[in-house]
This record gives sequence, C-alpha cells and structure tokens, in this order.
Amino acid sequence: MTEPAMKFDTLAVHAGQAPDPATGAIMTPVYLTSTYVQEAPEKHKGFDYSRTAHPTRLALEGNLAALEGGRFGICFASGVAAISAVIQTLSPGDHVVCGRDVYGGTYRVFKRHFERFGVRFSFVETSDPAAVEKAILPETKLAWIETPSNPLLRVTDIRAVCRLASGRGVRVAVDNTFASPALQNPLRLGAHLVVHSTTKYLGGHSDVIGGCVVTDDAGLHENLRFIQNSLGAVPGPLDCFLVLRGTKTLSVRMKRHCENAATLARRLSRHPDAAAVHYPGLPAHPGHATAAAQMSGFGGMISFELHGGLERAKRMVSRTKVFALAESLGGVESLVSHPASMTHGAIPREERIKSGLSDGLIRLSVGIEDIDDLTRDLEAAIAASRP
Repeated sequence: MTEPAMKFDTLAVHAGQAPDPATGAIMTPVYLTSTYVQEAPEKHKGFDYSRTAHPTRLALEGNLAALEGGRFGICFASGVAAISAVIQTLSPGDHVVCGRDVYGGTYRVFKRHFERFGVRFSFVETSDPAAVEKAILPETKLAWIETPSNPLLRVTDIRAVCRLASGRGVRVAVDNTFASPALQNPLRLGAHLVVHSTTKYLGGHSDVIGGCVVTDDAGLHENLRFIQNSLGAVPGPLDCFLVLRGTKTLSVRMKRHCENAATLARRLSRHPDAAAVHYPGLPAHPGHATAAAQMSGFGGMISFELHGGLERAKRMVSRTKVFALAESLGGVESLVSHPASMTHGAIPREERIKSGLSDGLIRLSVGIEDIDDLTRDLEAAIAASRP
C-alpha cells in the first residue's frame, strides 16, 4: 500500500530537505564552499563546483518543485534571471505572445535586451483568449502570462491559453509571483513552465533576492540546467537558505495576506475618493469568476486610483505611516508604491497608458499587520491627500 501524498502545508516545511546526516541538524546547512574534493577525476559525491550544483540550492529546488506540483525546480539569482533563462531557450526568429500588463522589468528585458537578438514579442490582453489566439503566429514558440498581473491584477484563464497553445508547438509560461503556489498551481492547469521571483511571497521577509523556474518537462529542465550552469546567474547559499526558511510559513502567511487585502479592497471599493479598485476578490472585478475557479485565494495585492490623478496619488503614497513607500512586494510588512514612477517606469508612458496603467495608479502589497492599523493608515493618507 502506498502512503498518501503529503499536503501543501507539510510539503512547505519538509519537501527537498532532510536532517543533516553529519550532525542531525534539522535545518538545511548553509554550505559556504565553492568547490568539492573528489576521490578521483569524475568520481565525487554529486557536487564538483558550486555554480553547477550546490547542496543548499538543491534542497530549495526540490522544495519549490514540490510546492508547484512539478518534477524539476531550477533556481536563479533573481526573478529577472529566471525570466531571462526561459527566453534563452528560444532562438532568433522565434516569437512570444506576452501579456500587455506585466512587470516593468519583464517588459524591459524582453524589449530592450532580447529583441536585439532576434526574438520578437507581441503584447496583448491575455485575459481575452481571442486576443491570444489572434496573436499566435507560425513562429510563435511561447506564451508568457502573469496572472494576476502586475499591477492591474488582471486575471488570465490559464486553461484557456493552454488549450489554444496545445497542438501549435507553443509552450505556456506563467509568472506565478503574485499568487504563489499556496494559491495557484499553473502546471496542474496545463502550463509548461512556472516562474517566480522568490524575492516576493516565497521568501516573504524582504531580505533576499532570487528567482526560480519549475517544470515537468525533462527536456526543458535539461536545457534550463545548461543555461543555469553556463551563464551562471545562480543564487548564493545563504539566499537559498533564506527562501527555504520563508517557504515553511508560506501557507499561513498567505492566509493573512488574503484576509487583510480582501478587507481593504472592500473598504476601498466603497470609498467615495476611490475612482477604481483592482482586486480579483471583488465580485465586480472582470476576472473574479476565473480567479475563483483557478485560485484558492485572491492574494495580497491591490491597485487603485483616487479622484485627482497623478498629483494626488503622489501625495497619498507619501503620507502613509504603516505602509512603507518602497519597491517590491510580498513581505510580511505592507508596502505602497507608485507604479508609473517606480516598478513600471521602464515602460514608455504611451505603452503604459495603452495597457490601462495610468499615471495615478497606486499599488498596495498588503502585509500581515493588524487590519485595524492598516485601515486607519490608508484612510488617513487618503484624507491627507485631498486638495
């Protein structure tokens, strides 16, 4: 009789890890070594050089693969390094269909770096399957989607995009950073690749930079391993240890992130000063039904606009006291940002406006603080921003 598979919360604590055989230490050691003694040429204990393989990194890769329900995890020095590795599986002349509303760093590396090497990109509204289908060309090799998207929280039906890609030689990659594997598992919905900035919810404490790719495809895994080793954008051992520490509490943190964000989103949706509120958990959100079908929670990210546009948005984000004005997201502390001048400043203004990202948009990464304190802080900052 086979034992039942471990559930998510147990995997988060244990997957990829075992007590240290030398000492019994329950936490994965941080192996501060660059090289390994070999018994003879090509005869070693699985490790020869730490760019190629590292025991702390190996534990993290196993953990993240298990959380996403995949066979293979590959870790990188940053989320952008993970994104770049996926694109480096392509060749000059290949075409990518990409969501219009994506992280500014994704847009920048696609347009300003990889287009120089002959990979072409079309940016479309991936929440509209018809737009995705229309954009697929004979040379299309990859569909890249963020869901929920950054920063407008648009929701793409992963199954629908995968159905469109099936049989056309198009792989589907999902940036799952906003949801985390605690809320959404794209591989189980048909995706070929899942990408994360482990800096965000997986690390969870704003103290590490990292990225990862998870796949079930052995050929893709082999290719990505080659890229990881040959180009060398690997995370250090302490970075891997910090993300491993973070994933142990991922599930319990995400529950609080979701609870707090849902409360704030409902309050903002009723606030007379709010011109628009973007949160998949609101029934009025156009992607609410899709999010409810493919996610187990609606996440900790909100974006909204106040009446008064750019100048009022700048005043408001400068007046919070609990919400810190800062880049990034997904930590236990609440952050507020102004995407047009911060996270998405790399996107030309005309492109931002075309995708719906206005100059006055405000983004919240809702932390795990007491909801009463967060509510008071947000409402006081909105009031203080009035002309």
